[in-house]
Amino acid sequence: MSSPAYKRILLKLSGEALMGDKGFGIDPAVASQVAADIAEVHSLGIQVAVVIGGGNIFRGVAASARGMDRATGDYMGMLATVVNALALQDAIETKGVATRVVTAIEMRAVAEPFIRRRAIRHLEKGRVVILAAGTGNPYFTTDTAAALRAMEIKADVVLKATKVDGIYSADPVTHPDAKKFDRITYLSFIEQGLKVMDTTAITLCMDNRLPIIVFNLLTPGNLRRAALGEPVGSLVTV
Repeated sequence: MSSPAYKRILLKLSGEALMGDKGFGIDPAVASQVAADIAEVHSLGIQVAVVIGGGNIFRGVAASARGMDRATGDYMGMLATVVNALALQDAIETKGVATRVVTAIEMRAVAEPFIRRRAIRHLEKGRVVILAAGTGNPYFTTDTAAALRAMEIKADVVLKATKVDGIYSADPVTHPDAKKFDRITYLSFIEQGLKVMDTTAITLCMDNRLPIIVFNLLTPGNLRRAALGEPVGSLVTV
């Protein structure tokens, strides 16, 4: 069997990934499958941290567009990520893997506050660490939180899980002729205005030379292949 290409990874999951074909909320079958994929990677001896979004429950940007105060909407979105984190924690622990939920907004009854050294220690002890509540600040996306946390815990790579098999020059659903990039530089990503991750997250990764792999979470075995360094999805690098 191939050796893992990375010692420590940060997996970025969107909230939408957990709702499957439902229009809202969490599909337990999807959460179970994601948990099984994470447990499989963990069994390879790879340390796994997860940053999860909340778009399946609430999106601050969308609420802001309808007249809600943006900061209020973003805080509500952060709380939605905690709901997802607890659901994912439960699903992972049913696979026999120890897990900790760590939040940027303190809520000690359900999760630990984010303390960088403690989070790293959990990883070193073989626990999956789920990082919720984004950065704890409004106006920052969970993509940016993923980039920030990846650097704080010294992850080797950011694995961005999506519903498409990589980065395209345009939305492949509405533009069938869109070109797929197997590899793209940070600068090209920014210059072309690609929307897979926000510019702040890409810039953070570029400044710290942290590679990003964008892949389809729904394809069985993709997370394992990405963790082993096999060609999958699209690589964003220098």
